Amino acid sequence: MTFSLGIVGAGQFAGSFSKLFSLHPGVGDIHVTDLLPERAQALVDAQGLAGTFPDVEAVLASDVDAVAIFTQRWTHGPLVAAALDAGKHVYSAVPMAVTAEEIAAIMERVARTGLTYMMGETSYYNPATVYVRQRLAELGQVFYAEGDYVHDMDLGFYDAYRFSGGDDWRATASYPPMLYPTHAVGGVLGALPTHATSVSCIGTPDRRGDGVFDRSVSMFDNDVSNATALFELAGGGSMRTNEFRRVGYPSHLKESRFRFFGTEASFEQTVNASIWQDKSDVTDVTELLEARPSLAEDDPSLADVSPALRAAFVSGSAPVHDRSRLPASFEGAPNGHEGSHHFLVDDFVRAVTTRTLPPVNAWVAARFTLPGIVAHESMRRGGERLAIPDHGDAPV
Repeated sequence: MTFSLGIVGAGQFAGSFSKLFSLHPGVGDIHVTDLLPERAQALVDAQGLAGTFPDVEAVLASDVDAVAIFTQRWTHGPLVAAALDAGKHVYSAVPMAVTAEEIAAIMERVARTGLTYMMGETSYYNPATVYVRQRLAELGQVFYAEGDYVHDMDLGFYDAYRFSGGDDWRATASYPPMLYPTHAVGGVLGALPTHATSVSCIGTPDRRGDGVFDRSVSMFDNDVSNATALFELAGGGSMRTNEFRRVGYPSHLKESRFRFFGTEASFEQTVNASIWQDKSDVTDVTELLEARPSLAEDDPSLADVSPALRAAFVSGSAPVHDRSRLPASFEGAPNGHEGSHHFLVDDFVRAVTTRTLPPVNAWVAARFTLPGIVAHESMRRGGERLAIPDHGDAPV
């Protein structure tokens, strides 16, 4: 069984995923649309895809079975809801949405229609998260964990926002850090069987003075570039998340990093090392979690990608990844985000073709996304501790 796919948004990441979808034996024809028609056509021509649609409305009115949404991050919620209303299975880039109301609307549609929804959270497949998930029982009771997404604006984000935002790019480059929480939160909750129940968050107003993170310019009324949140977890324990956009840190080397502390063992990660520890020993597991390159950073397909961002497009699988479950057609194919791209595509295709829930289904995606939305509100209230709504566990 194969299904047809409509790709919405032909920006920098779309081409990486359209290549993998076209290689997967479960996917048939692929069409593309973009607000800039020439970008959609260029992607079709470069990869030999089936064709273009003039706009997203045409995609949803067509007979394609599924859509993959790669538009700007604040647009996902309404597009996902519209796609589900049109009877399409949905793969969406992160985040799931930017308001609790948008998430509730998606949840209602998924539960009512039975259609597949998957959020493409890379950190669920991050080698550190995979490793801790495998050894979770050895940690004992996990009472504290950290997930950081440390990505400086100077390292590629300016170029990315110019590429996607056009002349008014500064208005969108001020995107609030905690509304993009899933790389940090998902890496922790992707390993721990729990969810966040409350949060207190503190933000630091930006002082660069370059028109980014300027509330008078920002379409999000946001002047905060760095934010830290402390979450209470269901069943006891806590999780801290840092979302930093102005930081002296080599984010091109490792933008997401994690720590887990349990009563019997712990795991800690820095930019260049991963360590497993118990009460008597320290074990360096860096090599096991090191993603191998899957593509040269000067590959012509990355011509539109800032050099500072290319590491995320070329990193391949790590030894901890189980590649035996992937289709043979993925061998040697471009990968990215520490080996996650192959697994993201395969999990979505498996879910659609077998009518089963993907790992980062709507219920999991809500638990990865809502904590950041509430954290942002807590930050705007001066750190007030706020409850985080929960949509429950996914149905069996």
